[in-house]
Formats: sequence, structure tokens, C-alpha cells
Amino acid sequence: MLKSCEKIEANVYALEVSLEGEAFKSAVTKAYAKTRGKYNVPGFRKGKAPKHIIETYYGKEAFWYDAIDAEYPALFDEAVKEAGIEPVAAPHDDEIAELNENGFTIKFKITVKPEVELKAYKGIKAEKEKVTVKKAEIKAEVDSVLERNSKLVAVEGKAAKKGDIATIDFEGFLDGVAFEGGKGESYDLELGSGNFIPGFEEQVIGHKVDEEFDIDVTFPEEYGAEELAGKAVVFKIKIHKISKKELPKYDDEFVKDVSEFDTIADYEKNLEEEIKARKEAAADREFENKVLDALVANVKAEIPAVMIEKEIDNQVNEFEYRLRSQGMSMEMYLQYLGMDVAAMREGYKEGAERSVKLRLALEKIVELEKIEISDEDVDVELKTYADAYNMPVEKIKTLISAEDVKLDLACRKAMDIVKDSAVAGAKKKAPAKAEATEDAEKPAKKPAAKKATTKKADDAEKPAKKPAAKKTTAKKAADAE
Repeated sequence: MLKSCEKIEANVYALEVSLEGEAFKSAVTKAYAKTRGKYNVPGFRKGKAPKHIIETYYGKEAFWYDAIDAEYPALFDEAVKEAGIEPVAAPHDDEIAELNENGFTIKFKITVKPEVELKAYKGIKAEKEKVTVKKAEIKAEVDSVLERNSKLVAVEGKAAKKGDIATIDFEGFLDGVAFEGGKGESYDLELGSGNFIPGFEEQVIGHKVDEEFDIDVTFPEEYGAEELAGKAVVFKIKIHKISKKELPKYDDEFVKDVSEFDTIADYEKNLEEEIKARKEAAADREFENKVLDALVANVKAEIPAVMIEKEIDNQVNEFEYRLRSQGMSMEMYLQYLGMDVAAMREGYKEGAERSVKLRLALEKIVELEKIEISDEDVDVELKTYADAYNMPVEKIKTLISAEDVKLDLACRKAMDIVKDSAVAGAKKKAPAKAEATEDAEKPAKKPAAKKATTKKADDAEKPAKKPAAKKTTAKKAADAE
């Protein structure tokens, strides 16, 4: 039972719970039945000694702590429910205040969800870009299709130039010794693509088929392999073949081959519609994010640090799962970036805080709007999870709390209220000078020795943005599976 509950600081309560009298005696008896097998008593087979004999031999408190361990979780759940508080972490600073044959009292502290004040959440205003499609964008799409349908033709008797594909053998040497990862055979290198470190491709240009030559290059200071970073090396090169891309003729016949349309005009009209649809979807996402940013900014709450840390845990775990699915370990990924776990977690902190605030905002809207979810809605959602993870519904029900599902669904409805009532305004155009400055300030693209060796890490590097602080019920099912 709950003996006392006192708020001792923001989001922290001190509680006392106890189990006394017959309830404690019953718990001790259950503890004896469950744990008596670990006690050896002379004259009795292991696990067969009566309770009072074991207590005489090992002390009357022999089963008290086992009883506490068994009963404490239920006592905790009942106490926080009776106190009307919602914990966000396990209890801490717990201690046994009293313990005797009549029962026990435990004191502990618990961190709870913060009280939330939410300013406006309806009618939030945000800029939204007006979508237009330029002729250059249509041309870029056409050029991309032509590129995909190009063919390679051999270049005879001419030196390699930018844009050609040189089929080469290469081997790198540092201080006259070949280094690991610096060798390739019959590698197709598009000259000018930037796939290799600076200076490499430029020095292949101008050479012909069957030529063998050396090139001198220096690895970038920020190169991933520490033993090569900033080092001057020599690559021995042999060119086997030089090819160039030959683009198909762009006419109605080509359009018929690559699409369902008969003319360039109809094809480009469809391209325009597809580009517009993509840009509108992107503008909608950008607008929605701005609305949610404004909602988060309207949250006033003292958020416990443990909530942020738990959200970071969730995001790091999900990211690690994605890495593993691509055949890469977290250790390998961090080594590639030259980063430790602490630095990685720090990088998640801002996003995690946003996620927690957003979830708190949505839960507050659920409260203010008195949003309710029916049992039928929960059943439909559980069936969706079951189908998605190919698991029986009954199994899903053992893994996911119906209350969690209700809250998730309610938060979705709260999100709809925010989005549906949001007001879009025209996006202000930045001055031309400012745009030029912004472009000039963008960092140069980080060179890599071979893109093929880093693609898995690049694909996994950016975690997906999540709107909710707590792990979704669907993710719980995936984890459990």
C-alpha cells in the first residue's frame, strides 16, 4: 500500500510503500515455496526442509528479501497509480526503511512526466513554398533518362579526357610499400566524377590505352583511414581501355521506347506533372515540419533529462538496427567517422529533445480536446501490426499494451488537428545577394578514395526523423519479434 507521496522537486516525488501483516506473511510463504531449493539443511534433502527449520538454521529473515523482490514491482505499480503520477523512468534512491516479521516499508524517488503548458496549437501559421516547374528541371529529367540509356563505345587512339571512362589497374604505395585497400584491377573510373581522392583522376587524363605510369597524390587530412590521412603516396597505373558514353537520339521513337507516350510533347508534359507532384509533396513536408517546429516552440515544460536520454537510446538503437541490416556494426561505423559513442549521442540530443517536446504537446492536445479512442479502433490497429509483422493478433496483444495503442492513436488525431488547422503563408524570397553568400558558405564535398567502400555508411548515416518521443507500438512488436 502507499503510505506517503510528496513532491520534493520539479518532476520528482518521494514515495513510501509497505506490505504488512497477513499480506507479508503470505508473501514470505510464497518465497519459501519458490526459493527453498537453494538452502542446504543437515538431515534434509535439498529443498525438502520445512520453512521453520530453514529459518532456524539461516535466520528468521531468510525469505524476507525474496518476498520483497517478488512483491515490490506490484507495490510500485499500485502506488504510482494511487498517487496519480506517471513515471518516466525506474525508481531511484530506493531503500528499505523498515523490515521485520510484521512487514516492510520501502522509500524511493521517482521522476515523472512534467506538467505541460501549451500555447496555441490551432491555426499555426507557417511559410509554404509555391511550387513551379522550370524548363531546366524537365531538361534535367530528360538528360537523366538519356544518361541511363547511354551505351559505352571504345575510344581508339586518343588520350583519355574528362567524362571518359578509363578501365585501369592501380596500386598505391606509401614510402615504397603497398598499403591495404590501395589496389584495384580493371576498375572503371569515370574521369571527373570525383570518386577518387583529389588529383587522382586529373593525372589519368591525357594518357592512352596500354600506358603505364605513376601519379603522385596526397590523401586529405580528414581522410577516414588515419594511417593515410595527409600522407603523400604514389599510385602505379595501367590503362586497359578508354570508353565514352554515347547518348541515344532524343526523338519520338526514343520516347516510345522508354515510356507509354508517343511524342516528346506528351512525354515532357507528364514529366512536368511528376516533377510538380514531387515538389508539392516536398513543400508539404517542409510546411508540416515548420508547423511542428512552431508547436514544439509553444511547449512550456521542465523536461527531465532522463526523458531526453531515453529518447536518444531509442534513436541510437533504431539506427544500430539499420546498420546491422546493411551488414555494418556500430563499431565499424563509428571508426569510419572517427567518432565515439558519446559524441554520437550528443549529435542526437537536439532531435531527441524536439521529439520529446512534440510528444508532450500531442498528449496535452489529447487532454485538452478530450480525444477518446474506442476498443474497436485498437483492435483494428493491432490487426494492422499483426499483418505487418506476420504475427498472430493474440501474440501481438501480449507484446503491446492496449493503453499504449490508444495513446498512439489519440496522438495521431491530435496531430491531425494541428495540421488541418495550420495556415500556409507565401514563402518569403531571400535576396539574391544572400543566396549567393549562402552558396559560397556551403562546405566543399568531402572526397573519398572509393565511393563503393563508403556507401553503406553514407546510406545509414542520417537517422529518420521521428515525431514521437516514446517508442511506437509497431516498433515494440518488431523488437520483440
